[in-house]
Amino acid sequence: MVSTIHNDALEGIAIVGMSGRFPGAKNLEEFWQNLRNGIESISTFTDEEMISDGISPAIVDDRNYVKASAILEDIDLFDAAFFSFNHREAEVTDPQHRLFLECAWEALENAGYDSHRYTSRIGVYAGSSLNNYYSVDLNRDRMGSAQCYQTVIGNDKDFLTTRVSYKLNLTGPSITVQTACSTSLVATTLACQSLLNYQCDMALAGGVSIHVPQKAGYLYEQGGTLSPDGRCRAFDAKAQGTTIGNGVGVVVLKRLSDALADGDCIHAVIKASAINNDGSLKVGYTAPSVNGQAEVIGEAMMLAGVEPETINYIEAHGTGTTLGDPIEIGALSQVFRSSTNKKGFCAIGSVKTNIGHLDAASGVAGLIKTVLALKHKQIPPSLNFEQPNPQIDFANSPFHVNTKLTEWKSGNAPRRAGVSSLGIGGTNAHVILEEAPVLKASSPSRPWQLLLLSAKTESALETATANLANYLQLHPDAKLSGCCPYIASWAC
Repeated sequence: MVSTIHNDALEGIAIVGMSGRFPGAKNLEEFWQNLRNGIESISTFTDEEMISDGISPAIVDDRNYVKASAILEDIDLFDAAFFSFNHREAEVTDPQHRLFLECAWEALENAGYDSHRYTSRIGVYAGSSLNNYYSVDLNRDRMGSAQCYQTVIGNDKDFLTTRVSYKLNLTGPSITVQTACSTSLVATTLACQSLLNYQCDMALAGGVSIHVPQKAGYLYEQGGTLSPDGRCRAFDAKAQGTTIGNGVGVVVLKRLSDALADGDCIHAVIKASAINNDGSLKVGYTAPSVNGQAEVIGEAMMLAGVEPETINYIEAHGTGTTLGDPIEIGALSQVFRSSTNKKGFCAIGSVKTNIGHLDAASGVAGLIKTVLALKHKQIPPSLNFEQPNPQIDFANSPFHVNTKLTEWKSGNAPRRAGVSSLGIGGTNAHVILEEAPVLKASSPSRPWQLLLLSAKTESALETATANLANYLQLHPDAKLSGCCPYIASWAC
């Protein structure tokens, strides 16, 4: 395990824009409110709802069929005209592609950039879950036809990022990443590497996972990864697995020095990130590994040049499985114990207790949650925790499960956090986050501020205006000079 901390840390990567849609939240403002208020966004379905959505009555009647999941609203909606899609093209395109494209635009808009005017290269690194939206008929009579080809482009994982690059005129590396559950955090790490290698000057990173039909549950099997009641109880004695979630998240990244020079709004800083694979020294291909996870966590800390004792929060993978949770805490403890004997100083949580397991988008969901926590200086509660898993000795570890909204106090070091994401097959990722640097104002703010809004249509402009008004109502102390977040809109 890599554990030696040194001062030759890599340059930080600034997160200058974000966008996301998660269960119960159509934007990040709603997502944060749900997180801080401890809302569990898991839906349950009636037999009639599922049958009308195409689920077989025989499956619905199975006593092991769990009638719950974390759904994403309005996946059938898409602003085709905004992105120059014709009706048929939009209809056959996977909602994962559609919503990721919209969120990519929103994230750049949140960062304050027009990709068609930006003169440097912007890269895209992302991945999606298995497509079950459109079954492509690849019989010999249709092979090679234009209709079949267009359907493949609109649904295959290969075209997720390059479609964004084409539609938004992004000329940096455009790479689809697929490492199962760790996909979006691995994509974020690769985007950071691309920036540090000067392959691009800005990068979009993230992931999307949308299952159709939405109103569908799953078959529970004892010893599997999915829970028997549709709830995720990460680190709890009653934990029996996670539940299925849907969502999409995108972050906009720049080298910290460039973000500071350009006057960007910096939400948080990625001090360092690392990826690896478990290899074969574990119980089985799908099993997690203490050593593999400890290696990637230790490497990220080493590259960041930070001591474990300066990290106040860990956003864990936290699937609520009897095997995975103890291994994850064991790996984290191994790294932290290499330099400190302090107990219970680091809070831990899992966004899966709120929105289920977002598969390819789970890592970026945890990343965005942690960035929001740093911005608001509050650690939101991890849900469904009562008694610790008996295989986890929290009392003698550096960690405690954060079960209530907590003020995130700062000590001698800036607020820092770690975010983990682990993929079936053994590809692990860990990111070290730090709160945004405090910048001195270059001059006093003007007593009057001119707020500029723009949109493609009159209805979209009205939506943007309403979004701004809602934001100001929720944040009455917000400085008008910085009122740019959460006002994106779509022409309808």
